Amino acid sequence: MNDGFVDRTVLVTGGAGFIGSFLTERLVSTGAQVRVADNFSRGDPSNLADLREDVEILEVDLTTQDGCDEATDGVDDVFHLAASVGGIHYIKQENVGGLTPSVLMNQCMLEAASQHDVDRFLFASSACIYRQEHDGLNLFSEEQAIPADPHSTYGWAKVLGEVACDAYHTDTDLRTSSVRIFNCYGPRESLDPESSHVIPSLCRKVIEAPEGGSIELFGDGSQQRGFIFVTDLVDGMIQVLTTKSDGQIINLGNSKEVVSIRELAEKIIEISGKDLSLAYDRSKPTGTDRYACDMTKMKDELDWEPAVPLDVGLTEVYQWARTELEATSEATVSADGGSS
Repeated sequence: MNDGFVDRTVLVTGGAGFIGSFLTERLVSTGAQVRVADNFSRGDPSNLADLREDVEILEVDLTTQDGCDEATDGVDDVFHLAASVGGIHYIKQENVGGLTPSVLMNQCMLEAASQHDVDRFLFASSACIYRQEHDGLNLFSEEQAIPADPHSTYGWAKVLGEVACDAYHTDTDLRTSSVRIFNCYGPRESLDPESSHVIPSLCRKVIEAPEGGSIELFGDGSQQRGFIFVTDLVDGMIQVLTTKSDGQIINLGNSKEVVSIRELAEKIIEISGKDLSLAYDRSKPTGTDRYACDMTKMKDELDWEPAVPLDVGLTEVYQWARTELEATSEATVSADGGSS
């Protein structure tokens, strides 16, 4: 058990979301008094169903100073995960929506944390701050973020959040750190085809495809990624806040098993046991061609690296997604039957 949170009150913004709910669970297990701040626009209260007696839940608007003041009052540490976020469709299409809410939340949260004497503040940044490159596999190191040239306003919001964290670390007593998250996956991600990330999206396609059918990939399937399982990411975030909080920025990802989207789909099909083929839609957005996390600083400064193998994580996500979709289907059938 990490004893860095015993007798401490810890705030998780976006704590009802995918990553936030796993982080909340882990913090509770360490003995922390956990407060979750979420507006439930994307987070799901059911993610915290087993923790109702163990956490304080605030439904607040973190784009306002009043909301952030309420959230940080009496808090020792903050994990700031709340952001305006979605899948590749969202990141490619949103401009103001990808920028304004996140910038407001980041600035108001930092000011509130400073005013309420918060000790440590971790900001969840993103690999989306890195410039797109197209010549071979890019293992992005922290230094490659300068000069900044992200491909979306979502990425620019993260850049501005990092800059603000550094400013507050320098000018106030607030100890900050920023982690750039690379392709986290796991159970509880959105399965909505309009907003889901690649792994839950592929799982849903495989689950719903008829035996002998096919699933469609965006682009030609050659895009390469390194994926980090959500419990590994949570471990890394806790490690950064408890051992660093020195104003620095650090990558959190996993480049030990880099795969193409085609290989990823093939792995999920194999897990399913179904006979399916692949089709390709080159008109759809694909994101950066090839990228993964340079793990050098992470391993050297944290003495830590991810442990969950990709096949193990994919199997867990697939089984979770199948259970979720089956439950949704049964509920729909029951509702239709009851109304007839």
